[in-house]
Amino acid sequence: MTAYSHAGRLVRRHRPAFLLIAAFATVLALFAAPDARADVAIDLEARVSKILDGDTFTLSGQSRRIRVWGLDAPEWNHQGGSAATATLRGLISGKRLRCAIRDIDRYGRLVAQCFLPDGRDIAAEMIRSGAAREYCRYSGGYYGTCR
Repeated sequence: MTAYSHAGRLVRRHRPAFLLIAAFATVLALFAAPDARADVAIDLEARVSKILDGDTFTLSGQSRRIRVWGLDAPEWNHQGGSAATATLRGLISGKRLRCAIRDIDRYGRLVAQCFLPDGRDIAAEMIRSGAAREYCRYSGGYYGTCR
């Protein structure tokens, strides 16, 4: 028996354990240094073309909408929704953003952590303004407002 076939048999036999270890390592890598924002890879950089609501917008040259990662803003037709939309519009309208894609949601939107030209995190600014909340279910407490 070669070392290669032995390793393959070992991986197949203990696949659930290997998957658990891989998942744990991934989570640990994502949340080990939450303040190390400089380590986030930038996948998109473009000017904002349209604000759809308090946590969704489009970038020039992108067909997919961008959903701001870690942010929960009221929908435009709910209480506080128009204020959240206006706050996001004032913050990012016409600006060139740098965005790190973190996921794709069930609606096909890119879920991204985005930064203003001066380096400020859009979600952090929206949370600080009171126009939106941290989406703790997905952010894992990244912005420090989850209980």
